[in-house]
Amino acid sequence: MKYNNFSDSITNRRLKIIAAKVFEEIPVSKADAEYMLSTNDVLDLGKISNFIKTKLHGNAAYYGVNMNLNFTNICELRCPLCAFSRDEGDKDAFLLSLDEIEKRVGNAVASGIDEVHIVGGLHPELKIDYFEEMIRRIKRIKPGLFVVAFTAVEIDYFAKRSKISINETLKRLIDAGIGAMPGGGAEIFSPNIRNIIAPAKISGNRWLQIMRTAHEMGLKTNATMLYNHKEEIGDIADHLAKIRKLQDETGGFKTFVPLLFHDTNTRIRAKRRTSTGYDDIRIYAASRIFLHNIPHLKALWMYLGDKMAQVLLRFGVDDFAATYYNEKVVHAAGAKTPDYGSEPFLKRLIENAGLKPVRTTANYWIQ
Repeated sequence: MKYNNFSDSITNRRLKIIAAKVFEEIPVSKADAEYMLSTNDVLDLGKISNFIKTKLHGNAAYYGVNMNLNFTNICELRCPLCAFSRDEGDKDAFLLSLDEIEKRVGNAVASGIDEVHIVGGLHPELKIDYFEEMIRRIKRIKPGLFVVAFTAVEIDYFAKRSKISINETLKRLIDAGIGAMPGGGAEIFSPNIRNIIAPAKISGNRWLQIMRTAHEMGLKTNATMLYNHKEEIGDIADHLAKIRKLQDETGGFKTFVPLLFHDTNTRIRAKRRTSTGYDDIRIYAASRIFLHNIPHLKALWMYLGDKMAQVLLRFGVDDFAATYYNEKVVHAAGAKTPDYGSEPFLKRLIENAGLKPVRTTANYWIQ
């Protein structure tokens, strides 16, 4: 595409300047990010973010066929933002045995999944050997199954409970068979906001430090950002800037995933009971434009709703997430979407947006 053709289609003067930076591959500034997060000219934002998406991925939109494995909801932290966690002894608290995990994954493998996504609470009785054996058993079921497991928050906890270093914790899990880490636990890096929504969770700086270590060990990860709770535009821009800085240094983030906060059954009241369509578009389009150095942007349809997620495929998103059989965390917080999306369901939504569905895993291995 010629620059004149690209620029002439954008009417907003400030966004035209941002578009020029994008076309020349000049990183946009935090001030640019704050403007993009507040503008009502979302169609111009879409032109810029879709230009980047198309340049990186052409007409493709990725999706996965996977299952969610939430092995326990017992968690020491009991963060105000979380509707999923329970205290040990609560009537609906659970901890899956390794045999039960093996059975559930075996059933999902028989249905044709390519990947398992594993996160859970911080259970005080579980140490590293439990998680090593969990991963080994899963890999024995299907050696080629891709395993995305354990947030930076969990890794920090495993290391402390097992009295070993972060490096040893990660090495043992890599040796057991994990292929990538999810990006959960980042929430928002602002200490003031973090102290309200997740006061007992590791700091934003600690999260970044653990991700740096994972990247240095060759483990690719996602990065996330939770929005629509107590944050302001400046907090979002600062969060994006810290993610981009670490990516400049390590290159280890493969995907950025904004997460829409749902406040049902939590102790946090969201800014709004749900975000608006313009809110979601600003967040995703600005993320795609600002995070020029992260290859993929993912929209979790079960957080956003399938229709909004589909629209975002034209606002910078290239990854439509996955089937996520048996997802529990966001549904505990009131998400109204199903806890499973079939492959035909995902493909239809992608094709209806005029894009080509590409089945893959979290490492973007084409199936």
